[in-house]
Amino acid sequence: MGNWGEQLQENLRAAGRRMTSQRRLVLQVLEASDGHLDADALCARVKARDPDVSLATVYRTLSVLRELGLVEKHHLGEDHGHYEAVREVPHYHFTCRRCGQVIEFDSSLVGQIEQGLCEREGVRVTGTHLHVSGYCARCKDVAAR
Repeated sequence: MGNWGEQLQENLRAAGRRMTSQRRLVLQVLEASDGHLDADALCARVKARDPDVSLATVYRTLSVLRELGLVEKHHLGEDHGHYEAVREVPHYHFTCRRCGQVIEFDSSLVGQIEQGLCEREGVRVTGTHLHVSGYCARCKDVAAR
């Protein structure tokens, strides 16, 4: 496991929790994922490695990982959440309203907005979530009709 895995173990210990084989497996699947997995897709990938892991276990594990700040849940234009590992470098999401494609992007402007807010209002920003929706390059012409 990389830095994220080491951070998970540290945070679990500090919260008085153990690193179980099932938590480790969910962590490995999330780390290996390129995209944003919903709980069903995550469970299917976990079950491919260990058929004894239930969907309830996946949900409980996701809850613990979110509580520890190591996993984020996003609603990317759908009713249900999609999960991804928290990364050191912040990023944001664009979702196509027609095909559902999710594009990750970063922007230094968001950091500037955070800094301005902190200076102007005296707050401390602990997280920023930006989700932009519209039509991707393939769908924008079809949607305009």
